[in-house]
Amino acid sequence: MKREDLSRRPTIIGNRGVPMLAPENTLMSFQKAAEWRADGFNINVTISYDGVPFLMHDTTLRRTTNVEELYPNRVFDNAAMFNWTNLQMLNAGLWFFQEDPFWTVQTLSQKDNTEALNQSLCKLADVLTLAVHWNKSVMVNLWRPPPEHPFYTSWINVTLETILESGIAQDLVIWLPEEDRWMVHQVAPGFQQMSSVKQNATALHEQGIVGLNLRYNKVDAEEVREYASENISTNLYLVNEPWLFSVLWCAGVRSVTSDACQVLSEVRAPTWIMSPGEYYMIWITSDIISITIVVGIFILQKWRLGSMRTYNPEQIMLSAAVRRSSKDVNIMKEKLIFAEINNGVSNSDNGSLCSESGFEGFADDVSPLGRSRTKTRID
Repeated sequence: MKREDLSRRPTIIGNRGVPMLAPENTLMSFQKAAEWRADGFNINVTISYDGVPFLMHDTTLRRTTNVEELYPNRVFDNAAMFNWTNLQMLNAGLWFFQEDPFWTVQTLSQKDNTEALNQSLCKLADVLTLAVHWNKSVMVNLWRPPPEHPFYTSWINVTLETILESGIAQDLVIWLPEEDRWMVHQVAPGFQQMSSVKQNATALHEQGIVGLNLRYNKVDAEEVREYASENISTNLYLVNEPWLFSVLWCAGVRSVTSDACQVLSEVRAPTWIMSPGEYYMIWITSDIISITIVVGIFILQKWRLGSMRTYNPEQIMLSAAVRRSSKDVNIMKEKLIFAEINNGVSNSDNGSLCSESGFEGFADDVSPLGRSRTKTRID
């Protein structure tokens, strides 16, 4: 494609911060994402039993905290069923060193190791304060608490209240939940409404949705361009490799969610982009070289065949009998001698035809067994 047709560089949204460099959904992880020039944060919000919105991706605390050590009888309880006073006592960084989910622990400095080991669960208010400080967007996804939870019906209201009180600009908030979308739009009309359900542009506009959040392999380049023509942006996840980021950039994707902000932030231009002129030059040059090689091979083969003498089968067999037994070689030699003798007889016969034109000659009576010859006069 032409470089002037290239769309702007996709924005990078840190998935739970930078989970390759710090424990996910911790304040340290989002701080690292901001330092590595991520354009926004992707967060998962859960409501504690006493109504404090905090960040947690899983429904339980088992994977990313030491809940088994502090509350062994509540290991499988829903994270939303804990009070914030209990939640803030949990360590949210030790698991990162035990599991090493991205094999990156060895690359951390001693300072980062110490900081990561002492991370705790992060409140929504804290990450919003960080986003305001760095002027970053926040993509919000919510987990609804269980039916027996005291905020089961008001979970969205509690989250909205926390966001609006943080002072973050509404246009920096990307709202993903499908539940009560119209109510959210009325309370916070400046939010960017984004859906995770693939629909046509007309249906999206009717719902006030301005973007789609999809897995990168659930949409192709043509669909991305069609959505863009209808003023629908696309955010694709999870994009961690520079080559994939480059492909999506060329396709016109507006933003990507990534675990590797520190990698993608270094990609300043798409990998292997070339103009149509460069492409045609490579294609034509390759064809010319291929044709030259093929024609050269044909010319070489014709020259080799033209320089070869004509051999009868016995001569070919004799020349190839390098590793044959002496008996086989002798037999082939006899066949070759007989063939030469027969050729001589044939030549004599041809000469006898000349007598029809008035020439005289003799024909040899040749015995292949080496007997004496007799000459017969030809009148």
